[in-house]
Amino acid sequence: MADSRYRLSRRSLLGGGAAVAGVAGAAGLGWGAAGLTDDARDRDEALDVVPFYGAHQAGIEQDPPGHVAFAGFDLVPGADRDDVIGLLRIWTDDAVRLTQGVPALADTEPELAARPARLTVTVGFGPELFTVAGLTQRRPSWLRQLPPFAIDRLEPAYTGADLVLQVCADEATTVAHAVRVLCKHVKSLVTVRWVQRGFRDAPKGQTMRNLMGQVDGTVNIAPGTLDFDRLVWDDGAAVPWLAGGTSLVLRRIAMDLDTWDELDEDGRELTVGRRVGNGAPLTGTAEHDEPDLAAVDRNGIPVIPPSSHVARARHTHDGERFLRRGFNYDEMPAPGQVSNSGLLFVAYQRDVDTQFLPVQRRLAEFDALNEWTTPIGSAVFAIPPGVPGPGHYLGQQLFES
Repeated sequence: MADSRYRLSRRSLLGGGAAVAGVAGAAGLGWGAAGLTDDARDRDEALDVVPFYGAHQAGIEQDPPGHVAFAGFDLVPGADRDDVIGLLRIWTDDAVRLTQGVPALADTEPELAARPARLTVTVGFGPELFTVAGLTQRRPSWLRQLPPFAIDRLEPAYTGADLVLQVCADEATTVAHAVRVLCKHVKSLVTVRWVQRGFRDAPKGQTMRNLMGQVDGTVNIAPGTLDFDRLVWDDGAAVPWLAGGTSLVLRRIAMDLDTWDELDEDGRELTVGRRVGNGAPLTGTAEHDEPDLAAVDRNGIPVIPPSSHVARARHTHDGERFLRRGFNYDEMPAPGQVSNSGLLFVAYQRDVDTQFLPVQRRLAEFDALNEWTTPIGSAVFAIPPGVPGPGHYLGQQLFES
Protein backbone atom coordinates (compact mmCIF):
# COMPACT_ATOMS: atom_id res chain seq x y z
CA MET A 1 0.00 0.00 0.00
CA ALA A 2 1.16 3.52 -0.77
CA ASP A 3 1.03 4.72 2.86
CA SER A 4 3.35 1.90 3.98
CA ARG A 5 6.12 2.77 1.54
CA TYR A 6 9.38 4.30 2.67
CA ARG A 7 9.03 8.08 2.37
CA LEU A 8 11.72 10.76 2.44
CA SER A 9 11.15 14.41 3.17
CA ARG A 10 13.26 17.35 2.09
CA ARG A 11 13.88 18.07 5.76
CA SER A 12 15.19 14.56 6.46
CA LEU A 13 17.65 14.82 3.60
CA LEU A 14 18.87 18.16 4.88
CA GLY A 15 19.43 16.55 8.27
CA GLY A 16 22.30 14.45 6.97
CA GLY A 17 20.86 11.05 7.81
CA ALA A 18 21.50 9.44 4.44
CA ALA A 19 24.17 6.72 4.43
CA VAL A 20 27.09 7.11 2.09
CA ALA A 21 28.00 4.69 -0.67
CA GLY A 22 29.61 6.06 -3.86
CA VAL A 23 29.00 7.39 -7.31
CA ALA A 24 25.69 6.05 -8.49
CA GLY A 25 26.36 7.32 -11.93
CA ALA A 26 22.91 8.87 -12.18
CA ALA A 27 24.64 11.04 -14.76
CA GLY A 28 25.58 8.75 -17.61
CA LEU A 29 25.56 9.78 -21.23
CA GLY A 30 22.43 10.81 -23.08
CA TRP A 31 22.83 12.58 -26.41
CA GLY A 32 21.07 11.06 -29.41
CA ALA A 33 20.59 11.41 -33.13
CA ALA A 34 17.73 13.21 -34.80
CA GLY A 35 14.71 11.31 -36.13
CA LEU A 36 15.27 9.11 -39.14
CA THR A 37 13.63 9.54 -42.51
CA ASP A 38 11.47 6.78 -44.00
CA ASP A 39 14.28 5.88 -46.41
CA ALA A 40 16.75 5.55 -43.53
CA ARG A 41 14.38 3.25 -41.65
CA ASP A 42 14.25 0.90 -44.62
CA ARG A 43 17.98 0.21 -44.69
CA ASP A 44 19.75 -2.26 -42.41
CA GLU A 45 21.48 -0.14 -39.79
CA ALA A 46 23.43 -3.18 -38.62
CA LEU A 47 25.61 -2.70 -41.70
CA ASP A 48 26.73 0.76 -40.53
CA VAL A 49 30.46 1.09 -39.84
CA VAL A 50 32.52 3.54 -37.79
CA PRO A 51 35.92 4.42 -39.33
CA PHE A 52 38.79 2.84 -37.42
CA TYR A 53 41.64 5.15 -38.43
CA GLY A 54 41.85 8.69 -37.11
CA ALA A 55 43.46 11.11 -34.66
CA HIS A 56 41.40 9.63 -31.81
CA GLN A 57 40.31 6.11 -31.02
CA ALA A 58 36.67 5.47 -31.90
CA GLY A 59 34.15 4.60 -29.20
CA ILE A 60 34.32 7.84 -27.22
CA GLU A 61 32.92 10.74 -29.24
CA GLN A 62 30.42 8.62 -31.21
CA ASP A 63 26.79 8.32 -30.15
CA PRO A 64 26.65 5.65 -27.44
CA PRO A 65 25.64 2.19 -28.70
CA GLY A 66 23.14 -0.28 -27.33
CA HIS A 67 25.69 -2.80 -26.05
CA VAL A 68 29.16 -2.77 -24.53
CA ALA A 69 31.70 -5.17 -23.08
CA PHE A 70 34.68 -4.02 -21.05
CA ALA A 71 37.38 -6.68 -20.88
CA GLY A 72 40.28 -6.28 -18.45
CA PHE A 73 43.52 -8.22 -18.99
CA ASP A 74 46.70 -8.92 -17.06
CA LEU A 75 49.98 -9.56 -18.86
CA VAL A 76 51.41 -13.03 -18.25
CA PRO A 77 54.47 -13.31 -15.99
CA GLY A 78 57.65 -12.63 -17.90
CA ALA A 79 55.98 -10.48 -20.57
CA ASP A 80 58.09 -7.60 -21.83
CA ARG A 81 57.92 -4.54 -24.08
CA ASP A 82 58.11 -6.57 -27.29
CA ASP A 83 55.25 -8.80 -26.14
CA VAL A 84 53.06 -5.76 -25.49
CA ILE A 85 53.83 -4.34 -28.93
CA GLY A 86 53.07 -7.71 -30.53
CA LEU A 87 49.73 -7.87 -28.72
CA LEU A 88 48.81 -4.35 -29.83
CA ARG A 89 49.66 -5.17 -33.44
CA ILE A 90 47.33 -8.18 -33.29
CA TRP A 91 44.52 -6.15 -31.75
CA THR A 92 44.99 -3.40 -34.32
CA ASP A 93 44.74 -5.83 -37.23
CA ASP A 94 41.70 -7.57 -35.76
CA ALA A 95 39.95 -4.30 -34.91
CA VAL A 96 40.57 -2.80 -38.38
CA ARG A 97 38.81 -5.78 -39.93
CA LEU A 98 35.99 -6.37 -37.48
CA THR A 99 34.90 -2.73 -37.24
CA GLN A 100 34.49 -2.62 -41.03
CA GLY A 101 32.46 -5.84 -41.23
CA VAL A 102 35.36 -8.03 -42.37
CA PRO A 103 36.29 -11.27 -40.53
CA ALA A 104 39.54 -11.26 -38.61
CA LEU A 105 42.33 -13.50 -39.82
CA ALA A 106 41.64 -17.10 -38.73
CA ASP A 107 38.13 -16.08 -37.68
CA THR A 108 36.32 -19.36 -36.98
CA GLU A 109 32.89 -17.69 -37.18
CA PRO A 110 33.34 -15.26 -40.09
CA GLU A 111 29.57 -15.00 -40.62
CA LEU A 112 29.29 -13.12 -37.32
CA ALA A 113 31.50 -10.33 -38.61
CA ALA A 114 29.09 -9.42 -41.41
CA ARG A 115 26.95 -7.15 -39.18
CA PRO A 116 29.34 -4.58 -37.67
CA ALA A 117 26.46 -2.54 -36.20
CA ARG A 118 28.69 0.51 -35.55
CA LEU A 119 31.27 -1.66 -33.81
CA THR A 120 34.12 0.20 -32.12
CA VAL A 121 37.13 -1.24 -30.32
CA THR A 122 38.94 1.04 -27.85
CA VAL A 123 42.18 0.03 -26.11
CA GLY A 124 43.47 1.37 -22.79
CA PHE A 125 46.63 0.94 -20.70
CA GLY A 126 46.63 0.29 -16.96
CA PRO A 127 49.32 1.56 -14.57
CA GLU A 128 51.39 -1.64 -14.44
CA LEU A 129 51.75 -1.94 -18.21
CA PHE A 130 54.27 0.89 -18.09
CA THR A 131 56.33 -1.03 -15.53
CA VAL A 132 56.32 -4.19 -17.65
CA ALA A 133 57.30 -2.22 -20.75
CA GLY A 134 60.06 -0.32 -18.94
CA LEU A 135 58.35 3.00 -19.60
CA THR A 136 57.46 4.23 -16.12
CA GLN A 137 58.85 7.68 -16.95
CA ARG A 138 56.14 8.02 -19.61
CA ARG A 139 53.24 7.09 -17.34
CA PRO A 140 50.85 10.04 -16.79
CA SER A 141 50.86 11.30 -13.19
CA TRP A 142 47.14 10.61 -12.81
CA LEU A 143 47.39 6.98 -14.01
CA ARG A 144 46.96 4.95 -10.84
CA GLN A 145 44.10 3.27 -9.06
CA LEU A 146 41.68 5.68 -7.40
CA PRO A 147 42.27 6.35 -3.71
CA PRO A 148 40.11 4.28 -1.34
CA PHE A 149 36.69 5.67 -0.45
CA ALA A 150 34.74 4.64 2.64
CA ILE A 151 31.74 3.85 0.48
CA ASP A 152 33.62 1.35 -1.72
CA ARG A 153 33.22 -2.40 -1.40
CA LEU A 154 35.54 -3.24 -4.27
CA GLU A 155 35.79 -6.81 -5.49
CA PRO A 156 38.97 -8.06 -7.20
CA ALA A 157 36.82 -9.59 -9.93
CA TYR A 158 35.95 -6.07 -11.16
CA THR A 159 38.97 -4.00 -10.16
CA GLY A 160 42.23 -3.01 -11.86
CA ALA A 161 43.90 -4.54 -14.96
CA ASP A 162 46.98 -4.02 -17.13
CA LEU A 163 44.94 -3.50 -20.32
CA VAL A 164 41.33 -2.86 -21.19
CA LEU A 165 39.22 -3.35 -24.30
CA GLN A 166 36.02 -1.34 -24.65
CA VAL A 167 33.95 -3.08 -27.32
CA CYS A 168 30.75 -1.28 -28.37
CA ALA A 169 28.07 -2.02 -30.97
CA ASP A 170 24.34 -1.80 -31.51
CA GLU A 171 23.96 -5.59 -31.53
CA ALA A 172 24.91 -7.93 -28.67
CA THR A 173 26.03 -10.69 -31.04
CA THR A 174 28.52 -8.33 -32.69
CA VAL A 175 29.99 -7.40 -29.32
CA ALA A 176 30.21 -11.02 -28.16
CA HIS A 177 31.94 -12.14 -31.35
CA ALA A 178 34.46 -9.28 -31.29
CA VAL A 179 35.35 -9.90 -27.65
CA ARG A 180 35.92 -13.60 -28.30
CA VAL A 181 38.12 -12.96 -31.34
CA LEU A 182 40.18 -10.29 -29.60
CA CYS A 183 40.65 -12.44 -26.49
CA LYS A 184 41.57 -15.74 -28.10
CA HIS A 185 44.12 -14.25 -30.49
CA VAL A 186 46.28 -13.02 -27.59
CA LYS A 187 45.67 -15.74 -25.00
CA SER A 188 49.39 -16.62 -24.84
CA LEU A 189 50.23 -13.05 -23.78
CA VAL A 190 47.46 -12.14 -21.32
CA THR A 191 44.93 -13.62 -18.96
CA VAL A 192 41.40 -12.23 -18.70
CA ARG A 193 40.83 -10.62 -15.31
CA TRP A 194 37.21 -9.63 -15.92
CA VAL A 195 34.58 -9.00 -18.58
CA GLN A 196 31.76 -6.60 -17.75
CA ARG A 197 28.81 -6.34 -20.13
CA GLY A 198 26.26 -3.57 -20.25
CA PHE A 199 23.37 -2.21 -22.28
CA ARG A 200 21.42 0.99 -22.75
CA ASP A 201 18.04 1.56 -24.41
CA ALA A 202 16.33 4.78 -25.41
CA PRO A 203 14.25 6.04 -28.33
CA LYS A 204 16.15 8.09 -30.87
CA GLY A 205 16.98 11.50 -29.50
CA GLN A 206 15.99 10.66 -25.92
CA THR A 207 18.03 10.03 -22.78
CA MET A 208 18.35 6.50 -21.43
CA ARG A 209 17.01 5.38 -18.08
CA ASN A 210 18.96 3.37 -15.56
CA LEU A 211 17.44 0.38 -13.77
CA MET A 212 16.29 2.60 -10.91
CA GLY A 213 13.92 4.09 -13.47
CA GLN A 214 15.72 7.44 -13.54
CA VAL A 215 16.56 9.44 -16.66
CA ASP A 216 20.34 9.02 -16.73
CA GLY A 217 22.73 11.27 -18.64
CA THR A 218 21.10 14.67 -19.06
CA VAL A 219 24.17 16.83 -18.47
CA ASN A 220 27.16 16.09 -20.68
CA ILE A 221 29.82 17.49 -22.98
CA ALA A 222 28.84 17.48 -26.64
CA PRO A 223 31.27 15.88 -29.12
CA GLY A 224 32.70 18.16 -31.77
CA THR A 225 32.75 21.20 -29.50
CA LEU A 226 35.65 23.22 -28.14
CA ASP A 227 34.70 22.04 -24.65
CA PHE A 228 35.06 18.41 -25.76
CA ASP A 229 38.48 19.05 -27.24
CA ARG A 230 39.58 20.96 -24.15
CA LEU A 231 38.20 18.66 -21.45
CA VAL A 232 38.34 15.19 -22.99
CA TRP A 233 41.19 14.96 -25.51
CA ASP A 234 44.73 15.37 -24.20
CA ASP A 235 46.83 18.05 -25.91
CA GLY A 236 50.17 16.37 -25.23
CA ALA A 237 51.54 19.29 -23.21
CA ALA A 238 52.47 17.18 -20.17
CA VAL A 239 52.72 13.76 -21.84
CA PRO A 240 53.60 14.20 -25.53
CA TRP A 241 52.78 10.64 -26.64
CA LEU A 242 49.22 10.99 -25.27
CA ALA A 243 48.22 13.87 -27.59
CA GLY A 244 44.83 12.93 -29.00
CA GLY A 245 44.21 10.38 -26.26
CA THR A 246 42.32 10.58 -22.99
CA SER A 247 41.69 8.71 -19.75
CA LEU A 248 38.99 6.22 -18.80
CA VAL A 249 37.62 5.58 -15.32
CA LEU A 250 35.33 2.57 -15.03
CA ARG A 251 33.21 2.19 -11.88
CA ARG A 252 30.86 -0.75 -11.36
CA ILE A 253 27.95 0.47 -9.21
CA ALA A 254 25.67 -2.13 -7.62
CA MET A 255 22.07 -0.99 -7.07
CA ASP A 256 19.93 -2.27 -4.20
CA LEU A 257 16.73 -2.31 -6.21
CA ASP A 258 14.88 -4.39 -3.64
CA THR A 259 14.99 -1.57 -1.06
CA TRP A 260 14.75 1.15 -3.73
CA ASP A 261 11.37 -0.38 -4.59
CA GLU A 262 10.17 0.61 -1.10
CA LEU A 263 10.77 4.31 -1.76
CA ASP A 264 7.83 6.37 -3.03
CA GLU A 265 8.08 8.74 -5.98
CA ASP A 266 8.57 11.86 -3.86
CA GLY A 267 11.41 10.18 -2.02
CA ARG A 268 13.06 9.12 -5.26
CA GLU A 269 12.84 12.63 -6.67
CA LEU A 270 14.29 14.21 -3.54
CA THR A 271 17.12 11.67 -3.51
CA VAL A 272 18.13 12.30 -7.11
CA GLY A 273 17.04 15.95 -7.43
CA ARG A 274 15.09 15.29 -10.66
CA ARG A 275 11.53 14.30 -11.50
CA VAL A 276 10.98 10.66 -12.31
CA GLY A 277 8.56 11.34 -15.16
CA ASN A 278 10.69 13.49 -17.45
CA GLY A 279 14.03 13.98 -15.72
CA ALA A 280 13.47 17.68 -15.10
CA PRO A 281 15.27 19.20 -12.10
CA LEU A 282 12.94 19.85 -9.17
CA THR A 283 13.24 23.57 -9.92
CA GLY A 284 12.30 23.17 -13.60
CA THR A 285 9.75 21.69 -15.97
CA ALA A 286 11.89 20.13 -18.74
CA GLU A 287 14.80 17.69 -18.64
CA HIS A 288 17.44 20.12 -19.84
CA ASP A 289 16.43 23.02 -17.59
CA GLU A 290 19.33 24.26 -15.49
CA PRO A 291 18.98 23.16 -11.82
CA ASP A 292 18.62 26.13 -9.44
CA LEU A 293 20.42 24.94 -6.33
CA ALA A 294 19.71 28.22 -4.54
CA ALA A 295 15.90 28.00 -4.89
CA VAL A 296 13.92 27.54 -1.64
CA ASP A 297 10.28 26.81 -0.90
CA ARG A 298 7.94 29.03 1.15
CA ASN A 299 9.45 27.60 4.34
CA GLY A 300 12.98 28.46 3.27
CA ILE A 301 13.93 24.86 2.57
CA PRO A 302 15.98 24.19 -0.61
CA VAL A 303 13.81 22.79 -3.40
CA ILE A 304 16.70 20.60 -4.52
CA PRO A 305 18.20 19.10 -1.34
CA PRO A 306 21.93 19.76 -0.94
CA SER A 307 22.33 16.03 -0.28
CA SER A 308 20.69 15.03 -3.59
CA HIS A 309 22.75 13.40 -6.30
CA VAL A 310 22.26 16.35 -8.64
CA ALA A 311 23.61 18.78 -6.05
CA ARG A 312 26.58 16.63 -5.02
CA ALA A 313 27.57 15.69 -8.61
CA ARG A 314 27.39 19.26 -9.86
CA HIS A 315 30.76 20.65 -10.90
CA THR A 316 31.93 23.59 -8.82
CA HIS A 317 33.93 25.08 -11.71
CA ASP A 318 34.42 24.37 -15.39
CA GLY A 319 37.57 22.30 -14.82
CA GLU A 320 35.56 19.59 -13.03
CA ARG A 321 33.52 18.67 -16.08
CA PHE A 322 34.07 15.36 -17.90
CA LEU A 323 32.33 13.08 -20.38
CA ARG A 324 29.93 10.69 -18.62
CA ARG A 325 28.48 7.49 -19.97
CA GLY A 326 26.40 4.84 -18.26
CA PHE A 327 25.46 1.28 -19.19
CA ASN A 328 23.03 -0.88 -17.25
CA TYR A 329 23.92 -4.39 -16.16
CA ASP A 330 21.53 -7.10 -15.02
CA GLU A 331 22.95 -10.48 -14.07
CA MET A 332 22.11 -13.71 -12.23
CA PRO A 333 21.13 -12.90 -8.63
CA ALA A 334 22.42 -14.85 -5.66
CA PRO A 335 20.05 -17.35 -4.01
CA GLY A 336 17.38 -15.47 -2.12
CA GLN A 337 17.87 -12.24 -4.06
CA VAL A 338 15.45 -10.82 -6.63
CA SER A 339 18.01 -8.90 -8.68
CA ASN A 340 21.72 -8.34 -9.29
CA SER A 341 21.69 -5.09 -11.19
CA GLY A 342 23.53 -1.84 -11.46
CA LEU A 343 25.40 0.60 -13.66
CA LEU A 344 28.73 0.54 -15.44
CA PHE A 345 29.68 4.19 -15.06
CA VAL A 346 32.38 5.43 -17.41
CA ALA A 347 34.14 8.79 -17.27
CA TYR A 348 36.48 10.14 -19.94
CA GLN A 349 38.61 13.19 -19.20
CA ARG A 350 42.01 14.74 -19.85
CA ASP A 351 43.10 14.55 -16.19
CA VAL A 352 41.55 12.21 -13.62
CA ASP A 353 43.04 14.10 -10.66
CA THR A 354 41.62 17.52 -11.51
CA GLN A 355 38.36 16.57 -13.23
CA PHE A 356 36.98 13.29 -11.90
CA LEU A 357 38.38 13.00 -8.38
CA PRO A 358 36.91 16.20 -6.87
CA VAL A 359 33.41 15.17 -7.93
CA GLN A 360 33.93 11.59 -6.74
CA ARG A 361 35.10 12.81 -3.35
CA ARG A 362 31.96 14.92 -2.87
CA LEU A 363 29.76 11.98 -3.80
CA ALA A 364 31.64 9.69 -1.47
CA GLU A 365 31.41 12.14 1.42
CA PHE A 366 27.66 12.67 1.23
CA ASP A 367 25.17 11.69 -1.48
CA ALA A 368 21.62 10.66 -0.63
CA LEU A 369 21.71 8.10 -3.44
CA ASN A 370 24.50 6.23 -1.63
CA GLU A 371 21.83 4.58 0.52
CA TRP A 372 20.94 2.38 -2.47
CA THR A 373 24.21 2.14 -4.42
CA THR A 374 27.61 0.59 -3.75
CA PRO A 375 30.77 0.78 -5.89
CA ILE A 376 32.05 -2.79 -6.26
CA GLY A 377 34.53 -2.31 -9.12
CA SER A 378 37.01 0.37 -10.15
CA ALA A 379 39.76 0.77 -12.74
CA VAL A 380 41.69 3.60 -14.41
CA PHE A 381 43.30 3.51 -17.86
CA ALA A 382 45.15 5.76 -20.28
CA ILE A 383 43.53 5.72 -23.71
CA PRO A 384 46.23 6.27 -26.36
CA PRO A 385 45.56 8.31 -29.50
CA GLY A 386 44.06 6.79 -32.61
CA VAL A 387 45.88 4.95 -35.39
CA PRO A 388 46.67 7.38 -38.23
CA GLY A 389 46.54 4.80 -41.03
CA PRO A 390 47.63 1.40 -42.34
CA GLY A 391 51.06 0.30 -41.21
CA HIS A 392 50.63 1.79 -37.73
CA TYR A 393 49.35 0.17 -34.54
CA LEU A 394 47.49 1.12 -31.38
CA GLY A 395 49.74 2.77 -28.81
CA GLN A 396 52.65 3.21 -31.21
CA GLN A 397 53.10 6.79 -29.99
CA LEU A 398 54.04 5.46 -26.54
CA PHE A 399 56.54 2.87 -27.70
CA GLU A 400 58.21 4.58 -30.64
CA SER A 401 58.05 8.33 -30.01
